[in-house]
Amino acid sequence: MLVAVLTYVGYGVLTLFGYLRDFLRHWRIEKCHHATEREEQKDFVSLYQDFENFYTRNLYMRIRDNWNRPICSVPGAKVDIMERQSHDYNWSFKYTGNIIKGVINMGSYNYLGFARNDGSCQEAAARVLEKYGVGVCSTRQEIGNLDKHEELEKLVADFLGVEAAMTYGMGFATIFSMNIRALVGKGCLILSDELNHASLVLGARLSGATIRIFKHNSECAIMEGSIVRLPEVIALKKKYKAYLYLDEAHSIGALGPSGRGVVDYFGLDPKDVDVMMGTFTKSFGASGGYIGGKKSSAPVPVPLKGGDHELWKKSTDVASGFRIASNNLPLCIPQELIDYLRTHSHSAVYATSLSPPVVEQIITSMKCIMGHDGTSIGKECVQQLAENTRYFRRRLKEMGFIIYGNEDSPVVPLMLYMPAKIGAFGREMLKRNIGVVVVGFPATPIIESRARFCLSAAHTKEMLDTALKEISEVGDLLQLKYSRHRLVPLLDRPFDETTYEETED
Repeated sequence: MLVAVLTYVGYGVLTLFGYLRDFLRHWRIEKCHHATEREEQKDFVSLYQDFENFYTRNLYMRIRDNWNRPICSVPGAKVDIMERQSHDYNWSFKYTGNIIKGVINMGSYNYLGFARNDGSCQEAAARVLEKYGVGVCSTRQEIGNLDKHEELEKLVADFLGVEAAMTYGMGFATIFSMNIRALVGKGCLILSDELNHASLVLGARLSGATIRIFKHNSECAIMEGSIVRLPEVIALKKKYKAYLYLDEAHSIGALGPSGRGVVDYFGLDPKDVDVMMGTFTKSFGASGGYIGGKKSSAPVPVPLKGGDHELWKKSTDVASGFRIASNNLPLCIPQELIDYLRTHSHSAVYATSLSPPVVEQIITSMKCIMGHDGTSIGKECVQQLAENTRYFRRRLKEMGFIIYGNEDSPVVPLMLYMPAKIGAFGREMLKRNIGVVVVGFPATPIIESRARFCLSAAHTKEMLDTALKEISEVGDLLQLKYSRHRLVPLLDRPFDETTYEETED
């Protein structure tokens, strides 16, 4: 409670100083760096939202140096960052010409370590680049449909355990309006978690369907590092004849004994998920996304009654997810799902095909995960990621930090809370050669600013121990160890997760 009060006070102080600075800018006492509307256009519709513009120029700009840092190396376990400096409080940057080398990368979604410039994936991609070139310069429906694209889609369907799959050149577009609008429309009901990704939110809004938002129950948002309670979601959707659209952008490749995502993690049947969606931008070290499903998903009528639906009332008590109920419209999960999307999804009809070397990167890495390359490297990477995740989370808890999420999630949010500590944490970590991502309002609730660590199978024990040591030092410096309960290990074995006791400071 005290931390929450102090956080609100911190935002209040920053807001007051923001208004003071705006006053000084208005009277030209302080130089105005931000975009302003011309005097003769004052009667026009405003180009900027007042609060958004105020927040950007007075709060975000103070810590802007923590984002958009340019790297000049492969985004692997370590990266090289181009040093830059600002002489006008982050309104502009100048490069110093120096390179910060060997920064431990704790921010990229390189879960299985395939973001590298050597190895079998890169050799295969280079061969395909030599044969096919870089770009296709056409859509799949014209002359941009390569044999490699069809090979990839068959492999994805096999990997997911579904009847068919189709791929897209951009992960965001895979989720966004181009596909959601093809599946739902007016007369449909969408039940969406309040912390769903922006692409899902935008797609749902543009679909024209009725949307009901339910409170996040700590089970499915990537900012929380949590995992959806999929068995309960599936039971719920079967009971009420709804359809399930599962976003596995971060879980595919990173969760489950064989790396097949949250369905594999819970040991469920993929056929119980109507639409399986994921991206190749994380675990596979590439770009693009996919949608997989079965070909016989005919819609079952679920009548809507006024503004409240029985499914909506029940669902908020049980589980999280992204569910669709139909009012007997052909828009909701039609027969021949994949073939339907090939002709109705704007992302499929109008977008340029995936780049051939990118396709080969996905194919080779996916075969590695499946063990089709004749090695156990993929399986070992999945296991290493799980070990790194549990070890890193356990050590942070021992130190007294408050962290969110499931113990098996490779996304580890460490709570900072106060706005002034967002920038300070990011800068102090970079000084110690650790690259981290810091997140604050409006990406998170106003009192839940955090640092977000992403674990990778490419991280060695030495890298993690170095990062943990520096995190602990910065935590002491900024007084971030808010937890009253610390886990005290009883054994010295680094990856033992079962034996510890809880003590109160």
